Amino acid sequence: MKNLQILLAVVALSVVVASCGKKKQSQDIIAPKVVKVEPKEPIRMQEYQDERDVEWIGKTYHVSVSRQPCDSLPMVQDENGQKFVDNVFTMVVSRSDGSVFFRRQFSKSLVMQYLDDNYRKAGVFEGLVFDRTDGDWLLFGASVGLPQTDEYIPLVVKLSRMGQLQILRDTEMDTTPEDKRQKQDDEDGV
Repeated sequence: MKNLQILLAVVALSVVVASCGKKKQSQDIIAPKVVKVEPKEPIRMQEYQDERDVEWIGKTYHVSVSRQPCDSLPMVQDENGQKFVDNVFTMVVSRSDGSVFFRRQFSKSLVMQYLDDNYRKAGVFEGLVFDRTDGDWLLFGASVGLPQTDEYIPLVVKLSRMGQLQILRDTEMDTTPEDKRQKQDDEDGV
């Protein structure tokens, strides 16, 4: 019995000594394998159409803006090689009697001078929407963005009562009408 106790004590002691020993640390770093994303077929944005009646220069006009993906335009490509179909917008402004005051098709080529090199190369013409009237002008918001990101360049498209078109890079932050009034009051010292 004494031998059994000595044997158990020796085994327990050897387990304690072995567990207290310093573990050899590996210099290996385990990282997940980077899987290259294979491009899929070209991605297209959804078609849409927005129509509304607008009071402008004392009359009612019908404003229609539609977006169509366009396969005949050059496709853009992201850093992974994924291709995206660019869009064409059609704007039609009609008088109350149904006659067309203004009709034009818009593509990214029309706004290229307002874009940075990266947006010229990899941007998609994402949006064109009616914003508001401002005196003799109909104002539209437009954007060219990098696909599947929140990054875009905002533009203002202005249509005059004489049918002249102006395009500007939008430099103002979007604010509510109350914020604009408060800003004006602050500037006027009210």
